[in-house]
Amino acid sequence: MYWKRLSTTEINATIKKAFDRNVRFGRSKVMGLPISSMDPRIFHKEVVQQSPFLFAMMQNANHGGCPTQGISGDFFEGTEHLENEAIQLCAEQLMAGKPGMQDGYIAAGGTECNVQAAWIFRNLFKRKYKAESSQIALLHSEDTHYSVWKIANLLGIKQVVADVHSTTRQIDLPLLRKKIRQAKKEGIGYFIVVANMGTTMFGTVDDIDGLTLVLDEEEVFYKVHVDGAFGGFTFPFTKPKNNLNFSNTKVTSIGLDAHKMLQAPYGTGVFLIRKGYLNYLATTEPHFMAHKIHTLSGSRSGANAIAVWMILRAFGSKGLQAKVKRVMDLKRKMCAFLDKKKIEYIHDEHMNIVAIHNRHMVREIQHHYNLVPDNHENPTWWKIVLMDHVNERMIQDFLDH
Repeated sequence: MYWKRLSTTEINATIKKAFDRNVRFGRSKVMGLPISSMDPRIFHKEVVQQSPFLFAMMQNANHGGCPTQGISGDFFEGTEHLENEAIQLCAEQLMAGKPGMQDGYIAAGGTECNVQAAWIFRNLFKRKYKAESSQIALLHSEDTHYSVWKIANLLGIKQVVADVHSTTRQIDLPLLRKKIRQAKKEGIGYFIVVANMGTTMFGTVDDIDGLTLVLDEEEVFYKVHVDGAFGGFTFPFTKPKNNLNFSNTKVTSIGLDAHKMLQAPYGTGVFLIRKGYLNYLATTEPHFMAHKIHTLSGSRSGANAIAVWMILRAFGSKGLQAKVKRVMDLKRKMCAFLDKKKIEYIHDEHMNIVAIHNRHMVREIQHHYNLVPDNHENPTWWKIVLMDHVNERMIQDFLDH
């Protein structure tokens, strides 16, 4: 995994060149689009010119299509090329995909990525295999992000929720096998599987090999989506040789959140999927766009796509690796202290979350450090997330309490 970092001068020059290929409000005669630049009476030119990202925000590029399906070539092709490059870096370098064999786009976050994947797989099952909605189920662990409950409701399909062990938070595979067999008796033969690359509460990573082995042995049809909303920009650096990426033929799609560890503006996700699957969402009805729409969201912020490209290029792979190493070093220091004090906690060795049992916590610490429980009404665990703004002094103060 390697990609080159660019200097600030190179980044600024590349972004300027990209916008020179876009239509430019105030310079081009734009009368056929229902968009404009951000209001210069509010967002002043003097401030905007100091930042490539603010400049991109002001120009308000609309990335309506999917850049890996072909650059639209109409209004915003310059910045769409940057989005395409960002997608290629994520799919091929970060997630071990083969060159040119993945599609993707900058989404509004992990929830959209999860919905997009499940929607594609449901349509695949229904169109290609003539499955009924009653024969399709979402399969995921009880620790999976709340968006999967939304998905089941939106798509009108059932759920198979896998129980996890209370201490490891890993899926109880023998119990899962029983649940799959029960689902088969109820007529379910198609499964949309969501595998976690870092759960939101515990940071734990699902055993995808054990999970798919059970599914294979039970002879059901399934597609796997990896929810890497939290771990997608951490786990590949802490465990480069892993099986939750495109090197695993059983993984079809992956969702990442750039607004977490990558520190892009909120509302920035990365949806990645193998070539061919986006066709199950392509619009067929006539519309005013010059190209088919393959995305859940229609209009998308070009500025957010540029932010992802900027961060990836400003750090390079080595810079991001160093960034992840720093927070993991802090985490190891915390875990060593907790072990010494015999404080019960849960963590995944490759992730930057530590969940401490409620019996060791007091309200003063919970509020002072803005900690989040697994259940606000009856908490059992409180999570600590080691992010870029968390420094050694903050950790030491926490441990001294």
